[in-house]
Amino acid sequence: MRRNEQRPAVLVLHNAPPPEGERAGAAWRESDAAVSYEVSAVEAALARLGLPHRTVGLARPADLPRVLASAPEQVVFNLVEGYAGAPAEAAHVPAFCRAFGKACTGSDTACLVLAQDKWQSKAALQAAGLPCPAGALAADGDRLRHGRRVGPRGALGTGPFIVKPVGADGSEGIDASSVVSSAGPALERAVRRVHKQFRQAALVERFIDGRELNVSLLECRGRPRVLAVGEIDLSAFPRGRPRIVDYAAKWLPDTFEYRHTPVVVPALLSAAQARRVHELALAAWRVMGCRDYARVDFRMDGRGRLFILDVNPNPDVSPDAGFAAALAEAGIPFHRFAAMLIAGARARQSAAESAAREPRPHARRALRIRIRSSQPADRAAILGFVAATGVFRPDELLVAQEVLDDALAKGPGGHYLSFTAEVSGRPVGWVCVGPTPCTVRTFDVYWIAVEPGRQRRGLGAVLMAHAERTMITRGARMAVVETSGRAAYDATRAFYRRLGYRETARLPDFYAPGDDKVVYAKALSTAPAADISEPRP
Repeated sequence: MRRNEQRPAVLVLHNAPPPEGERAGAAWRESDAAVSYEVSAVEAALARLGLPHRTVGLARPADLPRVLASAPEQVVFNLVEGYAGAPAEAAHVPAFCRAFGKACTGSDTACLVLAQDKWQSKAALQAAGLPCPAGALAADGDRLRHGRRVGPRGALGTGPFIVKPVGADGSEGIDASSVVSSAGPALERAVRRVHKQFRQAALVERFIDGRELNVSLLECRGRPRVLAVGEIDLSAFPRGRPRIVDYAAKWLPDTFEYRHTPVVVPALLSAAQARRVHELALAAWRVMGCRDYARVDFRMDGRGRLFILDVNPNPDVSPDAGFAAALAEAGIPFHRFAAMLIAGARARQSAAESAAREPRPHARRALRIRIRSSQPADRAAILGFVAATGVFRPDELLVAQEVLDDALAKGPGGHYLSFTAEVSGRPVGWVCVGPTPCTVRTFDVYWIAVEPGRQRRGLGAVLMAHAERTMITRGARMAVVETSGRAAYDATRAFYRRLGYRETARLPDFYAPGDDKVVYAKALSTAPAADISEPRP
C-alpha cells in the first residue's frame, strides 16, 4: 500500500458458531467453531498492515443487512461460511455487500451458490469437458436407480462408491461408512443417513482410490495463479480402512484419521503430471467463476488419471490449513495475502462505481454487440449480472441457475435455447427461450437480463430481436413472457410493451401477496422481430 494512499477501514464478517444443539447437525460443531482461527489470523494480518478494522459475528441471515446498513467501513473481509439452520444463505453475503456499496473479498454470489451444490458444480465442470467421477443424485424418497445421473455414459457403473451430502462442506457427514463396495443395502443405508442427518439429497459418486491432491490458487493482477500443489498423505492407512479425508481427519485431533493425514507441500509429481494438474485447476477456476482465492481438490487413480472432486471458493485460511501452507510454499506472507484480497475488492468496487457513472449513449451503434450461443465459460458472468440486477429473490436466482445449467449441458439440441450478448469479448447480456410444453408452436421467453452497467443502451432489444428470429426459424407462431406485477418491474413491463408485446392476462397475488403474474404475448408468424432501433430498453 502506497504511503500516501488512504488506509481503508475493514469490516471482518464471520458466522457466529450456533448455540449448543441449535442446528440440526450440531454434531459438526467443530467445523462451525473453526472459523475463529481464520478470524484471528485475519485480525493479526490487518493489525500488521496498520488497517483499522472491526469484527462482527453473524448468527443468522437477518443480521447481515442490519450490520451493513450501519457499518462505516467500505471493505468487507468475508469469512462467512454458513448460518445455523440456513447454510446456503452464506452465499448471498457478496450480493448484499454490493447492494450496500461495500467492497467484498472472495468469490461472488453466483460462484458461491454454484459451489454449494456439488451436483450442479459437477454438471458445470463436466459440461466444460473437465474430468469428474461419475455420480448420481439421490433425493429423499428416490430409489437410487431412478436418480439423475452424470458421467460419460450417464450411469454410475460398478462400485466402489462414496456417499456425501450434496450441499455440505468441510467433509461434514463423511466417515468410513460413506464408502461402500457395491450397490446394495450398505449403499442404501449411507444414502438414507444423509437424508436423515442433513435433510437434503445425497450425492453418490464412483470412489476413486488413489492419491488426494489439493491445488491452491490466488488471483494476482486479475489472473489466477497456482500457488502450490499439496498432497494428503494417506500411506499410513491400513488395508481395509477407506483412504479418505473425512470429518475426523479435518476436525477431530484425537483420532487416527487426523493424526495420519499430513499435508505434503509440494506434492511429488512428474513434470507432466504437475502441468496437467495446473491446467485442470485453472480451467475449474474459470468454469466456476472463482475470484481472489480458491482450492481445487483432485484424486489421481493408479493409472495417473485425474478427477476433480470439489472446487472450494473462499477456502479455509486458518494457520494449519492447506491454503496457508501453499502461501508459505509460494513465499507469500499471510499479511501480504490479506492485503492482496483487500486491494482486489477495492479495485472491483471502484470499477463498478465508475461504470455506474459512465455516460450512457443513446445510440445502439456506440456498442459493438455480438450475440452467440451461450458457452460454459459464460456461466459465472451470466449468473453474476442476473444477481446484480437486484430484482430477483434467492429462490429465483436458483431457478435461473438451473435453467442456464440445463441449457449449457444440452446445447442447441436441448429444450432451452440460450444466447449471450458479448461486448469487447465479455458477456454482458443473456436471453433464454424455448418451446412451451403442451402447445402448438408457442415459445416462452424464460429469462432475459443485462448487466446493470450496460442497461438502457439497447442491449435488451438486440437480445430480444435475436431470440425472436431464432424462435421464428424454429417455427414459432407466438412468444409469451411471464413477469412480475411489482413496482420493481415497471421498467421491465414497459420494455416488453415497446417491443410489441401486449398484456393478455394478470393473475393477482400469483407469486406472493401483492405480487401479480403479468402475461405478455406477441404473434411471431406475421410480426417483425423486435424493433432494435429503440435506444432505451
